[in-house]
Amino acid sequence: MAAIFNLAWIFLKIGFIFFGGGYVLIPLLHRIMVEQYQWLTLREFLDGVALSQLTPGPLAMLATFTGFRAGGFMGGLIATIFIFLPGTVLMLFFANRYEKLRDMELMKAALDGILPAVIGLVASAAYNLGATSLGSPRDFVMLVAGFLILQFTKVSPMLVILGAGAIGYFLHFS
Repeated sequence: MAAIFNLAWIFLKIGFIFFGGGYVLIPLLHRIMVEQYQWLTLREFLDGVALSQLTPGPLAMLATFTGFRAGGFMGGLIATIFIFLPGTVLMLFFANRYEKLRDMELMKAALDGILPAVIGLVASAAYNLGATSLGSPRDFVMLVAGFLILQFTKVSPMLVILGAGAIGYFLHFS
């Protein structure tokens, strides 16, 4: 039972800083899930990040997977509820106050300050994921190909991920 309360507390804390998209949390999630609690191996974490891109609310689904690995069905349920709970409560609180708040200079200044930090966190996450998962020239070719396809075409990210998975599978078994 203590493990479930620990899961709830950890994912509640993560939920409080879960804004700006899940990518800003990758370094934190990696530290907690892989290094600190060892709920996932590095490979499972990287696979979870990749597979979570196929679902709505991408990295929140990684929380469900991690909770399940750490505490079974109940762990998955608790992790999912508690990662969304702070954002849901904040949205309910701010929903009817949005019109007043959006024009406040203090809010504009705070959001202007947060944006560069979020970009830094996303860059850090990209660096950390790249440093641990790009080990061969083939990996770099796949990285560049995926980037170019996503940047210069209207191909769905889901198709790029599935295509990269299929290419990896065929290259591995050929």
